[in-house]
Amino acid sequence: MGACLGACSLLSCASCLCGSAPCILCGCCPSSRNSTISRLIFTAFLFLGVLVSIIMLSPGVESQLHNLPWVCDEGARSPVVLRSHIDCGSLLGHRAVYRMCFATAAFFFLFTLLMTCVHSSRDPRAAIQNGFWFFKFLVFVGITVGAFYIPNGSFSNIWFYFGVVGSFLFILIQLVLVVDFAHSWNQRWLGRAEERDSRAWYAGLSFFTLLFYSLSVAAVTLFYIYYTQPSACFEGKVFISLNLILCFCVSIIAVLPKVQEAQPNSGLLQASAVTLYTMFVTWLALSNVPDQKCNPHLLTNGTVLAGTEGYVTQWWDAPSIVGLIVFILCTLFISLRSSDHQQVNSLMRTEECPPVLEATQQRQVVACEGRAFDNEQDGVTYSYSFFHFCLLLASLHVMMTLTNWYRPGETQKMTSTWIAVWVKICASWAGLLLYLWTLVAPLLLPNRDFS
Repeated sequence: MGACLGACSLLSCASCLCGSAPCILCGCCPSSRNSTISRLIFTAFLFLGVLVSIIMLSPGVESQLHNLPWVCDEGARSPVVLRSHIDCGSLLGHRAVYRMCFATAAFFFLFTLLMTCVHSSRDPRAAIQNGFWFFKFLVFVGITVGAFYIPNGSFSNIWFYFGVVGSFLFILIQLVLVVDFAHSWNQRWLGRAEERDSRAWYAGLSFFTLLFYSLSVAAVTLFYIYYTQPSACFEGKVFISLNLILCFCVSIIAVLPKVQEAQPNSGLLQASAVTLYTMFVTWLALSNVPDQKCNPHLLTNGTVLAGTEGYVTQWWDAPSIVGLIVFILCTLFISLRSSDHQQVNSLMRTEECPPVLEATQQRQVVACEGRAFDNEQDGVTYSYSFFHFCLLLASLHVMMTLTNWYRPGETQKMTSTWIAVWVKICASWAGLLLYLWTLVAPLLLPNRDFS
């Protein structure tokens, strides 16, 4: 709670965060779109929740959580010294993460409902979206405090399944963002190559395409070495091989003449990025396999007790850390993105800025130098409601990542579960099918306008 109160005092001093929606009169805000500033501040709310959750996992904070009403179940206080079995006290931090992420998700769910069908900044609700930050922060803190006084009961068990569904959907959103980023990257470099008549930009695209495919092949090789055994790990072999075949097929389809004719901007850069991301999700899934022969992370994961009074938790591993970094990058990209990929814009409920409106915004930048300006008087540039829904899913995904998919009902042990494996593998398959659909949809439905 100290981190929350400290941030509260900082926000109270930031006058430009307490003003009206456009914040036009504030000289301390940069010359940028009001819509971008709003998304960044809401993302800061999410990152604050993530920071508090990480603090809750520290042993020093865990030892102070016994005073809350949802502490250890009766009979679960005796320490167990077997690997992957732990004293109930070390589970308190993970249960605290569940409550912190519940508060964050509830906050964004509130705004998801409140901002439904907002079409321009002239809507009174747009003022709530783009202003009154101090009061919104007070609401966020109030929800957080209330969440920590929810009795344990079946709350954690039920919220676990919400986290499973939310994490599955956010993995798909991450794939869409990867495709969007690769598409924007490809368009920008191709445009520079044509403007400057230089082949260096083409060479750069070819280099990164080859790099992504090389990293994917190296990842597959390492998967077979460390996550499979000659006479065991049948599931892991199937997952690795199937995802490799699916990625190969998608890459071939992306450069077929018919697809190129219908989708001139599709290419191997996007396919290579999707392939690398699929291998990353496959790695996350394999790191949760609850079989020590097929998962080297189980040799270091779990908890080793230091005695009857203390314990040392070793739960963070490389997949969890990399997953958290990817989460942060994707969440920032959601806040900053401005895409010209029509199908991605349709999926993410955003719109490409028309040239006339873009020219108007450039004049506003000059007129409002040093201040934020309202760029949504004629229409919103993104769906407020869907943006908050994405942050809601991000809250659920980071909850599962920080707790390594710990299942609260298992009060006497912290081990990986097959639920985590299947959710991540199915998300990788669904993501590949979604990317495949963006490639072949114009061919299968020629009479439909995908713009």
